[in-house]
Amino acid sequence: MAGRRALILVENLSVPFDRRVWQESLALRDAGWEVNVICPQGTKRDTEPYAEIDGILIHRYPLEAATGGPVGYVKEYGSALRHTLRLAKKVGPVDVVHACNPPDILYVVANRLKKQYGTRFVFDQHDLVPELYLSRFNRGKDLLYKGVLRAERSTYEAADVVIATNESYREAALTRGGKRPDQVFVVRSAPVVERFHMVPPDESIKRGKPYLLCYLGVMGPQDGVDYALRALAKLRDEVGRTDWHAAFVGAGDTFEQMQQLAVDLGLAEMVTFTGRIPDEDLLRYLSTADVCLSPDPLNPLNDVSTMNKIMEYMAMSRPIVSFELREARVSAGEAALYAPANDESEFAKLTSYLLDNPEERRRMGEIGRERVSGPLSWEVSKAALIAAYEKAVEGKPPVSGIPAQRRSGAGAGVAAPTGLVAPQAAHGAVQDQHAQVRGGVDGAHGAPAHQPYQGTQAHPGLAGPTGALEGGQLPVAPPDAHPPVEMGGDGPGRSYQ
Repeated sequence: MAGRRALILVENLSVPFDRRVWQESLALRDAGWEVNVICPQGTKRDTEPYAEIDGILIHRYPLEAATGGPVGYVKEYGSALRHTLRLAKKVGPVDVVHACNPPDILYVVANRLKKQYGTRFVFDQHDLVPELYLSRFNRGKDLLYKGVLRAERSTYEAADVVIATNESYREAALTRGGKRPDQVFVVRSAPVVERFHMVPPDESIKRGKPYLLCYLGVMGPQDGVDYALRALAKLRDEVGRTDWHAAFVGAGDTFEQMQQLAVDLGLAEMVTFTGRIPDEDLLRYLSTADVCLSPDPLNPLNDVSTMNKIMEYMAMSRPIVSFELREARVSAGEAALYAPANDESEFAKLTSYLLDNPEERRRMGEIGRERVSGPLSWEVSKAALIAAYEKAVEGKPPVSGIPAQRRSGAGAGVAAPTGLVAPQAAHGAVQDQHAQVRGGVDGAHGAPAHQPYQGTQAHPGLAGPTGALEGGQLPVAPPDAHPPVEMGGDGPGRSYQ
């Protein structure tokens, strides 16, 4: 595919901080594509308006994050769309425009490029945004929800190819999206396992206790840190264990609220909140951890989304305690124990069981590492990504006027910005920026923290293609879903969910 040009659009994170987008960019580069990315500027990293990093051309725009609930996102997304249209015009003709959601409004850019250059549209569905809306905002199916549904429909209709982060998302594209099986490819978010390696445990992290429990990820309203803290209080009060310390690694819009909850529960001396930490410190915490926590509660989004924290725990050979969620079980299989949905007492009991059984912890850790090194590996996902692009440009000649070799500087069709930033080393963060491959609605005012989940577990059209799953079973897409790839195993939504 030499001589082809791709333009990747992402709104919810800067690049290369958005790890999934960065992995996809490098995979396409290695396959011979010239890759341009349009994204927002970061606040502490990725702040330059333009950068060329490892051959990827990155165009960034200023964006103020939304505040004040869903109405604030209308303003944020409108600003992002204007900037994206402006920068896409500078980039010029491309063979493929690859839009990552949320939000589901970037089809506007794709339709314009289709009309101008015959560009093909690849929709990379990081989130089921209607489920995200219901899970993050306590507003029900109001007028804004109907607008979210309409935007998703328009995106599906415009897409030539859909990239789904798991089989549940793929089923959504086939049912409510109306896409054909050969138009939908599963490209799971996956850690590059070589970057996750054990380092000597640091006993000081345990604060004098025999065991360390660890949570890694974003702390937003839907991420379940409050469930984890209440489960830890029950581990102390109901199970009677105080032989542990817990570390919560990461940050988010409920970070201070969770710190206060720990104080209110009497856990202040038993829990450490690290905030975001460097990679070497993250590896130290995970290497020291005895049990890792994945407390995402059951809601319409979490049930069908792949949690990056689970993938990263498995990459570090750590045993996991999770609530019973469809895609959590698909990802972790026997590498996790599953408490009934949102049952904090059972979560605490399973955590205690693992602390008492070191051989079981070792066995589960080995299973997890094998899964992310094999059927759930990025190598499998990368092959599916390239197959999706081949399908998208099938029968389409390369855009005219673009040489086979990539031009230096700002790339074809883009005047190099004043004060061009020199090529940089890519950020190597292995932290889970998002609990899933999601994040466009971080900071929103969600439902009350301990509101019990009510209603359906997922959209009616999201029944898995292989029916109910047993522990460790991996759903396999129909044979024509992505023919060039042998998906012998399973295959995020914010974040890489």
